[in-house]
Amino acid sequence: MPPALYLIHPDAEMCEAFRRRFESLENVQILQVPFEEMPPVDCFVTAGNAFGIMTAGIDAAVIQFFGQDLMQRIQHRIINEFLGEQPVGTAFIEPTHHSHCRFLCHAPTMRVPCSIDRTDKVYMATWAALLAVEAHNNQHEQKIATIGMPAMGTGFGRMEFDEAARQMAAAYRHALNPPRRLDWDHVIDREKAICYDGARKVVK
Repeated sequence: MPPALYLIHPDAEMCEAFRRRFESLENVQILQVPFEEMPPVDCFVTAGNAFGIMTAGIDAAVIQFFGQDLMQRIQHRIINEFLGEQPVGTAFIEPTHHSHCRFLCHAPTMRVPCSIDRTDKVYMATWAALLAVEAHNNQHEQKIATIGMPAMGTGFGRMEFDEAARQMAAAYRHALNPPRRLDWDHVIDREKAICYDGARKVVK
């Protein structure tokens, strides 16, 4: 069972999209609050860029809360582990040394600030974050049981609220229901879940 999700956003429209898309999924709470008013969680997921430059959007709020040292440590890991550019679709966990939220998960949705509309990058970043938390929990005694997550890709990424929520929900649904075997039927079903909204193809 993946950790419980706290989906946060200050906008009522985004929260309604979360409610609609996550309606059938368990262990999810939707909170219409800014980052600063989020209740304590074990880990918070970022939604930034491949270089760890956390100076705008919710990343800026995160760094203002935890301090510049956290951004420096994130960037050092990107330099050391990814040769200076972390690919979209990867994520890693970094301790914050703060009791309100013990870990940060850096999961970029884009290389640089730009539109990611009509791509699957929100799914990729959400999936990467869930995998990073799973790996952490398999390797460490201090488990992550609750995750705070913003609306991925809706700021500089300009993805529509409903589509971002749909892709995030698809990733969480796949984490809740991992396959028992891999074959082309499974691949086709998963591709449809990521790229289609019902019968309508919404990802290029």
